[in-house]
Amino acid sequence: MNLVKKCLAECIGTFTLVFVACGVAAKVGCDASNGAGYLITALAFGLVIVAMAYSIGNVSGCHINPAVSIAMLVSGKMTFVEFIAYVVSQFAGAIAGAALLIPFVGKESGLGTNALFDGSIGLSILIEIVLTFIFVIAILGVTSKVENGAVAGLVIGLSLTLVHLLGIAFTGTSVNPARSFGPALFVGGEALSNVWVFIVAPLIGGVLAAVCYKILDSKKAE
Repeated sequence: MNLVKKCLAECIGTFTLVFVACGVAAKVGCDASNGAGYLITALAFGLVIVAMAYSIGNVSGCHINPAVSIAMLVSGKMTFVEFIAYVVSQFAGAIAGAALLIPFVGKESGLGTNALFDGSIGLSILIEIVLTFIFVIAILGVTSKVENGAVAGLVIGLSLTLVHLLGIAFTGTSVNPARSFGPALFVGGEALSNVWVFIVAPLIGGVLAAVCYKILDSKKAE
C-alpha cells in the first residue's frame, strides 16, 4: 500500500479522534463527578476508534496514535521510515482536529486537554504508562491472528473506552501523544507546558507493551 495513502488515512483518523472525542469531552465534561458526561466521554473515544478501524483500518492499520505505532515498530511490523511518517501524519491530524474545534467550543473549553493528577508529574506518568500498556497490549493481542479481523476494531475501541473509564479521573486519559498535543497547542498555559508528560509516558507504555507481548507470544520452547 502506498505510504502516502497510509499517512493520509492516519491523518484523517487522528483528526476524527480529536475533533469528535475531544469535542465531546469539551462539551459534556470529563470530570469524574459529572457521571453521565464522564461515561459519554469514555464512550466517544472508544466509538471513534471502532468507526475508524472499520473504515481506514484496511488502509493504514488505523494506529492513529504514536504509542501504537511505536509498539508496531518495536514488534517489527513497520519500518522506522514508516513510523516517522505515521507519527508526523498523526500529529498533523490532531492539530487540524483541535483547530477546527475552536470555532465550535472555544479555547476556554479546554479542547479536551489532559492535566496532571494532583499536580504530580510522577503519578501522571505512572498512570499513563499503565493505561497505555493495557490498551496497546490488547491491540497487539487481538491483531496477532488474522481470524480476529472481524472483531478487532470492536475490541480495540472497547479497550480504549475501558482505560478512559479509569483514567479520566486522574489525567483525563491521554494514552496518545498526538491526541494530547493537538488541543494543548492551542490552549497553551499549563496544558502545553505539561504536554511532554502525555507524549513521553504513552510512548514508554507502548514500548513496554510490545516487549512484554513479544515475551508472552514467544514460540520458543523453554
